[in-house]
Amino acid sequence: MALLLPLPALAAQVPVQCNNTTADDETINAAVAASAAGDELVISGPCLINSTIRLRGQRAYRGGEPSGTVIRQANGANLAALMASDTWLDAQTYTGDPVSVKNLTLEGNASNNPSKATDGLVLMSWNSTAENLRINHMRGSGIRLTNTNSAGTAIVNTQVNGRIVHNFISDSGLHGVYVQDSGNSVTDWDLIDNWIADSGESAIRMENAAGWKVRGNHLYGVGQSALVARRMFGTTIADNYVEGFGEGTTAGTWAGIDVTVQGDAASVISDNKVFNFGGEPNAASRYHYLSIGQVNYGTGFVSVTGNAIRGIGGATSRGLSYEKGGGTALTVTSTGNLVTGVGTARHVGTGVTVNAGL
Repeated sequence: MALLLPLPALAAQVPVQCNNTTADDETINAAVAASAAGDELVISGPCLINSTIRLRGQRAYRGGEPSGTVIRQANGANLAALMASDTWLDAQTYTGDPVSVKNLTLEGNASNNPSKATDGLVLMSWNSTAENLRINHMRGSGIRLTNTNSAGTAIVNTQVNGRIVHNFISDSGLHGVYVQDSGNSVTDWDLIDNWIADSGESAIRMENAAGWKVRGNHLYGVGQSALVARRMFGTTIADNYVEGFGEGTTAGTWAGIDVTVQGDAASVISDNKVFNFGGEPNAASRYHYLSIGQVNYGTGFVSVTGNAIRGIGGATSRGLSYEKGGGTALTVTSTGNLVTGVGTARHVGTGVTVNAGL
């Protein structure tokens, strides 16, 4: 006769009611502390916070609908983040257990919190999801996915297999989405179908793009380079819509899509639309619409196909720019791209081989 083991306890829905007072963060954090693994915390009402909401792993955090659950930073709180992984807050050196954060608005209230580059959501947790969030008015970044804890120490393990999908992020002082990775930990995530508006620096900045799928994002109102992807390795950047870039007052060489490449694997940049509807406003800047600027080691391989690039006729602008930098060589399959309205349609640097593929 088989031995019947008891079934595990069912996960619970934990209602959390805010009252629009600065006691709301204590209410939420107390509910988090009392919750069990597998629970879903359902937050309702306007929430006013002056301390960071702690995200324990193996739990879900959601509102009913983003406009109905607004978590707002109180005047003068000057927080590092509105919500953050507990491992990050506790300065641990390993990634946290998975969390899911959905259907919330995070309001940074930047004009009344001038002393801190507040981030909306800081994740130092693997296999996690940020979905259907509205993140507004952060002096820092809307979402920061990081391998570095609050004390500035990097984790010793990996932080893989998550999703950032269907979020609207606006008015970030730094980046809409920032992937901070000083090592080789934050790989193999999906960044899909987000709208990112009015970023002070980049809409998307990734210090490590290895294994990532960056697809279907709509980027506009960008102060510097729109989509920055460092260390591409088996990476896909596809079907993104860049309305403009280099729209800030800081002079530099800015790109709609700006990548560097590792030498051990091939990557794909395809079917993106890169424009500059706001013009090329800074006469001291250079505008490169799609740029491979560096092979970090060995020989890099990238397929660049089916992209649509339309500039405004700037004499110094480049449509496609391919450079190997300090690497051994760069091989690019470059075909089927529409490039118009730029000073140089395609720039090919020394040590770069361009072909049409098979």
